[in-house]
Amino acid sequence: MTIMKISEALTDESILAEIGKRLLRRRLALQMTQADLAEQAGIGKRTLERVEAGATAQLSTIVRIFRVLGLLEKLDQMLAEPAIRPLEAAARKGKARQRASSRGKSSAKKPWTWEEDK
Repeated sequence: MTIMKISEALTDESILAEIGKRLLRRRLALQMTQADLAEQAGIGKRTLERVEAGATAQLSTIVRIFRVLGLLEKLDQMLAEPAIRPLEAAARKGKARQRASSRGKSSAKKPWTWEEDK
């Protein structure tokens, strides 16, 4: 069983198919049936079958599957927060963040009233 390397050169369909195969292998490694995984993830068995076959799915469905398969940590590693570069940190040092100023805000504005109150 050869594992395909996911890269920019692959089509979206190829990447989805490879993700589906990897999820299938993970499920089998955990000795879970599709019915077990689908039930624990709170999704339909047919939805899981489609994901494993490489069909598109909602992100929430993928997150549920990852959670049951113990893959959320991998997702966190894959989408890690970018580190602040040293030069950027030095430039920010001592400067407090500021809110954006509101446009057109006048301190002399009259309070809002119903037209009928005039």
